[in-house]
Amino acid sequence: MTDKVLSTKQLYKWTLTLAIPLMVQNLISTLVGTADTIMLGYVGQTAMAASSLANQYTFVIFCIFFGLATGTSVMVAQYWGKKDGNTVEKIIGISTRYSLIAAAVFTSISILFPRAVMKIFSSDLETIETGAQYLRIVSVSFIFMGIAQTYFSALRSIGKVIFPSVVFVVSLCVNVFFNASFIFGFFGLPKLGVIGVALGTVFARFSEVLLCVIYSFRCEIKFRLKYFFSTPVILARDFIKISFPAMGNDLIWSLATSVFASIMGHMGNDIIAANAVAIMVVNIGAIAMRAFANATTVVVGQTLGSNQIEATKEYSKKLLILTIIVGVIGSLIIVAIRPLILSFYADKLTSTALSYLSMMMLMTTYRMIGEGINTCLICGCFRGGGDSRYGFIMDTIMMWGVAIPVMAFAAYVLKLSPIWVYFAMTLDELEKMPFIFIHFFKYKWMKNITRDQTELA
Repeated sequence: MTDKVLSTKQLYKWTLTLAIPLMVQNLISTLVGTADTIMLGYVGQTAMAASSLANQYTFVIFCIFFGLATGTSVMVAQYWGKKDGNTVEKIIGISTRYSLIAAAVFTSISILFPRAVMKIFSSDLETIETGAQYLRIVSVSFIFMGIAQTYFSALRSIGKVIFPSVVFVVSLCVNVFFNASFIFGFFGLPKLGVIGVALGTVFARFSEVLLCVIYSFRCEIKFRLKYFFSTPVILARDFIKISFPAMGNDLIWSLATSVFASIMGHMGNDIIAANAVAIMVVNIGAIAMRAFANATTVVVGQTLGSNQIEATKEYSKKLLILTIIVGVIGSLIIVAIRPLILSFYADKLTSTALSYLSMMMLMTTYRMIGEGINTCLICGCFRGGGDSRYGFIMDTIMMWGVAIPVMAFAAYVLKLSPIWVYFAMTLDELEKMPFIFIHFFKYKWMKNITRDQTELA
């Protein structure tokens, strides 16, 4: 990153350089979860159900880590744009400290009270016992996950996106290797079933931290133990101010998504089955959207950190256009593969479910474009500009005050057909879009949050 204003071609090249490796990382991360599910299929249905429910608990700590990673990403990008590497290392220390505190709390609960946690999600005694065994072991990985996510987010924010991709590939290989070894008893190892899968996850996460520590010795930004314990108070306050609203935003959004699924779940197996396929399609599209949003955070953060206000305005508008183009291309791909997906599931779904899926895939196209735009602006521009509160407030009001009530009204009061209830759900991104655009073009979200060394002292 230089202080020179980039041309559109240079900007898009920079963005793609950041976004493409992020897409690979997101895809590999998805494959890690898929590997666990496939391997557990060889253990048994109870093991699959137990681990799936236990991972609902894991998802909460993941949202916390993601919020802390957001604060890390935004602040590192801005201070790196300011060419202040020393403060970047202090930010890593702050984020790692909070990650370890959160991990210690969640790990302790999982180790001491795993059955109590599982009873929140299930009443089946066998599922509770199996899930408790899995949760007690897999919770150790929280400690490693928090450290690795912090360092990955810092590296991405200074433009080093290849190393995290390499680590994710290694982690996937380690996970699959130990899963298979402990399930089938390879290399003389005991057959541990669901406990073995949990151990595979722990070893995979540990490998990530080990590689990060080794890489840190030769990288511009390093893990420094002294910053884990002692950092400027004002810097920690800035970090909390950005991270905590982002964390709340992700939790609010995730819980609302769960409510959407719950409402659909009470409308019959046909719509549930069709929705499961539609979610898979949307998630594949979301990989690209989230990658571009993360890339936007880095571009906006570094440009603001170097105090290029006008350039930030131009870059953000151009990145919004790029996001729309990517969204349209993704939607056209969904339309193109729609006949293939319908053909593939023709003998796996009922005729009613298949008709639902046919309509739902068309509806996902405009919803995906809307989600891409909102993600670019809320998670990319606003957060990159140091404003994580607006997205939190907007999602809380629009999802819980508008989208969920509208969907519930359509389902339980008007008793509309499931496909019309699904249509009501797809409007959630469009409902908040006007307010997001108004906030975007006011440019009040653009804040250089960096401080001088005299302040940090």
